[in-house]
Amino acid sequence: MALRRWQRTRTWSQKFADAFRGLFRSVRSQSSFGVHLGMATAVVAAGTVLRVSPVEWCLLVLAIGLVLMAEIFNTAIESLARGPGSRRHPRLRDALDMASAAVLLAAITAAVIGLSVFGSRIAAWLSG
Repeated sequence: MALRRWQRTRTWSQKFADAFRGLFRSVRSQSSFGVHLGMATAVVAAGTVLRVSPVEWCLLVLAIGLVLMAEIFNTAIESLARGPGSRRHPRLRDALDMASAAVLLAAITAAVIGLSVFGSRIAAWLSG
């Protein structure tokens, strides 16, 4: 029955509703998502206080989006791995590990971007 829902043509509002449902499900089901949202809030606050340039805002928003997207993909893969009929399998473990590695790589990339944007400002603030 659920398959038929996806076979018919869906409206844009249905597509957006499904996307927001997926977003809210990710936020509710993953504690690490809350950590990422907290860090994103801190980055936005720091960018506002430190008055970053428009280009720096673009880099920061891109970094935040990269981490949140990686976390959502990781959550989707974890959800599939825990689906009905799923059993422990080495390839399944590998897929879960790779998805986690993607989140780690995105977070490291975001941290490097954050350091490049905020590093000199924070150093000047601390020394001055």
